[in-house]
Amino acid sequence: MKILVVADLHYSLPQFDWVLQQAPNYDMVVIAGDLLETASAVDPGTQIVVVGTYLKRLRQATRLLVCSGNHDLDALNADGEKHAGWLNAARRLAIHVDGDTVLIDDVMITVCAWWDGPLTLKRIGDQLAAAAPDRIGRWIWVHHAPPAESPVSWAGGRHYGDTALSGWIVQYQPDFVFSGHVHEAPTARGGSWVDRIGNTWVFNAGRQIGDIPTAISVETDAGEAAWFSLEGAEGVRLDLPLTRPVEQLTAMPAWMVRREG
Repeated sequence: MKILVVADLHYSLPQFDWVLQQAPNYDMVVIAGDLLETASAVDPGTQIVVVGTYLKRLRQATRLLVCSGNHDLDALNADGEKHAGWLNAARRLAIHVDGDTVLIDDVMITVCAWWDGPLTLKRIGDQLAAAAPDRIGRWIWVHHAPPAESPVSWAGGRHYGDTALSGWIVQYQPDFVFSGHVHEAPTARGGSWVDRIGNTWVFNAGRQIGDIPTAISVETDAGEAAWFSLEGAEGVRLDLPLTRPVEQLTAMPAWMVRREG
């Protein structure tokens, strides 16, 4: 399975355009939170309509999974905690969002909400506990915040990770965790776009300015992952231990070649 992972697009429409252009070349696109931008001059309602149109077009091109980030919260849930209520409408388009666990081929994917309070946090824990007994093949989590005390949560001066997520990773050992939130992690000294916690590969694509987002491509059959940015490209073999510094790519991996037809 060939997966494109991005996060933190923050209502950058040129970056959404790029993801839409790339989507047909992948079996699945993952957007790991912060699709909207709270500091934008564009009001949230308009952002939601525009981003919703992009999500619809992306789903027409390939499978799509989207989790909420802290910039995506637009309403209070029944418990009085903030959530991304607007994402619920995406389910009608067969887009997998917060709270979903889905089996695609032999891969199980769990999409986690951004938690704004203890009850939402508990629901995420319950969601993972309920999914664990049904684990078949690989298990992927989509969770906006990266795990705490990891290079993928390092911003150059401190970590901004989620300690609850770190505990869940140790407990359940999913195969992959796709995250974002800490924009600087891949480029900060001591940070990275990739980490390994036990048997779990953890990824954070980061964020960059311009028309093209930072992005991670994962090919599960080839057992490789690659990160692309304005500063260059790096890659790892998923069947080998993680070593640092991560290898720089000097050529496009064969599995990245654009599909014909």
